[in-house]
Amino acid sequence: MQLTEQQVRSLYGQDVQDQSGAKIGKVRQVWATAGYPAWVSVQTGGGPEPMAPLGNAQMQEGKLMVAYDKATVQSAPSVEPGNDQPLTAEQTAQLYAHYRMQPQQTPQAREELIRSEERLRVGTESQPAGKAVLRKKMVTENVHTTVPVEHDEVYVEREPITAADAGNVRADIGEAQQEMQLRAEHPVVAKDRVPVERVHLTKNEVVEDQPIDEQVRHEEVETNIPEPSRRRR
Repeated sequence: MQLTEQQVRSLYGQDVQDQSGAKIGKVRQVWATAGYPAWVSVQTGGGPEPMAPLGNAQMQEGKLMVAYDKATVQSAPSVEPGNDQPLTAEQTAQLYAHYRMQPQQTPQAREELIRSEERLRVGTESQPAGKAVLRKKMVTENVHTTVPVEHDEVYVEREPITAADAGNVRADIGEAQQEMQLRAEHPVVAKDRVPVERVHLTKNEVVEDQPIDEQVRHEEVETNIPEPSRRRR
């Protein structure tokens, strides 16, 4: 399967299926033989990534379907995750032998430039942003209030004795006294402890857009072709 540069880019991360449609993994890297894309490494988990050929593979609905069964691909020679070194001649020979393929004739090589660019990958990470503390403390405040109090007041009440009552009243001359028990109220203060409020901490997750300004680089290709050698359109 001859691929353009754009098609090669589209392979990264695509699902890889065997000839029956069973999923094998995802395309992790594209590898070249003699300067042309010929193999892909398949990410099947966290270990070594087996290699699968592109020569007789097909793209169907955004998925790469190879012409081998899942077991054959999973047992193929593999590379370590993150390895981006070119395949050696020994590795290539092992792949051809595993898939029982004839080594491709090396096409006429053409010199080319690979144009690259940086792409911004933006994500988020959670970091501590401080600690909320709920603490209670004792505060003393002055309270001013009033309370009504009672007390007895004494006054002298005089009642004249009439002539009609004089016969019923004993007239004694001498010293005498009369006592009366008096009562007075005084303020009494007591303190009661009563619960008045429940207080607790809670939090809400708030999502907001945060602007990001960053620079990315890309390569541009300039040509300098002598006039006699330029293609006429």
